[in-house]
Amino acid sequence: MSLSASVSSWLLVLLCAVSGAYCLGRVRRSGGAAGGEALMGFGMAVMAAPLGIGDGWRAPVLGAVFCGAALHAVWLLRDGAHHAHHVVGSLAMVYMALGSGSGSGHEGHGGHGAGLPLVTGTLLVYYAGYVLLGGARLATAGGRDGQGVHGDPAEVIRACRLAMGTGMLAMLLTM
Repeated sequence: MSLSASVSSWLLVLLCAVSGAYCLGRVRRSGGAAGGEALMGFGMAVMAAPLGIGDGWRAPVLGAVFCGAALHAVWLLRDGAHHAHHVVGSLAMVYMALGSGSGSGHEGHGGHGAGLPLVTGTLLVYYAGYVLLGGARLATAGGRDGQGVHGDPAEVIRACRLAMGTGMLAMLLTM
């Protein structure tokens, strides 16, 4: 792995871990609703970490954890369709974990050629749209009051979601 790829991987790990930690801090205030986002942030951080030798445990563990998260997100759909993104995200994590378990490709996450082109392409389009729409909403909301992301906790939440969406897009690009 080149130095620039290693630095990029560790920056992605940091971004996802910080987002996960922020969401974990919100769990009590949100009645547990932020738990799925915290799990996603920490799971992405683990998946993106370029650990190298001896990390064969990641694919099956992350696959099992995110299968459970997907089932939980499907159960939450009874409260509204806004949980559909969590279903997609959890299933995308299972897909990337299984793809990275093939032993080929990038040391940190998703292997080159390890995924199915149609599935990978569909997820890339979904997350590209999610990131573009989320970024536009964040920029528009921040511009209204002149305070930006720091003026409102809801804006920080949107920024965390945008960061995790960008991380998903980056990891999918390596498949």
